[in-house]
Amino acid sequence: MGKVVFDISMSLDGFIAGPNDGLDEPLGEGGERLHSWLAADQTDVEAELFESSQRAIGAVICGRRTYDNSEWIPGYGPAGKTPVFVVTHRTGGDGLREGPFTLVDGIQSAVKQAQTVAGDKEVSVMGGADIAAQLLRAGLVDEVVIHLVPVLLSGGRRLFANLGPDRIELRPIEVIGSPRTSHLRFHVVR
Repeated sequence: MGKVVFDISMSLDGFIAGPNDGLDEPLGEGGERLHSWLAADQTDVEAELFESSQRAIGAVICGRRTYDNSEWIPGYGPAGKTPVFVVTHRTGGDGLREGPFTLVDGIQSAVKQAQTVAGDKEVSVMGGADIAAQLLRAGLVDEVVIHLVPVLLSGGRRLFANLGPDRIELRPIEVIGSPRTSHLRFHVVR
């Protein structure tokens, strides 16, 4: 069974989206800067990191907000045709896009279905502070990958704002620096 990896870009002051994020501006005001390390003129370090992470993904989990606020090529998800499990309380198929998407009720079900489909490959948890907090609190995340972008957004959606009172221990696995971004990989200690 593949490991569950939460992978996200974050500003130096802890935001994963700028102020006023929504359908018209999914990453909020100034938030597009968080993904600049993925731009066409990316460094060799970023290109290799992105390509190796894409090869490792067997399934994706995201929250309903991320699903609703994101635009992908029709018929495709964030990792091409790789299955995407969208955690939502509205699983009736309302507004379900064409493509590899399945609406699931609850994080336990999402992880179980995603790991079944992924086999030995990774389950990538993308976007959404809420879904990350739920999975981390439940002990369902094996690794956390943060692409720490050297920008201070000074507002928006904080990544670790709602983790709750319990301490979650992380052990550094890898730190890769580049002129654009610091890439941090942690093992979640259980």
